[in-house]
Amino acid sequence: MTRLLRSIREVTAGAESDRGDVPGWVLITLMTAGLVALIWALAGPALSEVFTDAIESVTGP
Repeated sequence: MTRLLRSIREVTAGAESDRGDVPGWVLITLMTAGLVALIWALAGPALSEVFTDAIESVTGP
């Protein structure tokens, strides 16, 4: 019985120390979203024009 209790304690102690770095992941997610928004704002019009030109070249005037 004591062996079982020791095993349970070891498993639960390992789970508590493996919680991770939640604020770090939130920061990474926000920074990634910010970079995507910035790149989209800068390159969006140029990409839209390239796409429109490509579609017009395929479908004709």
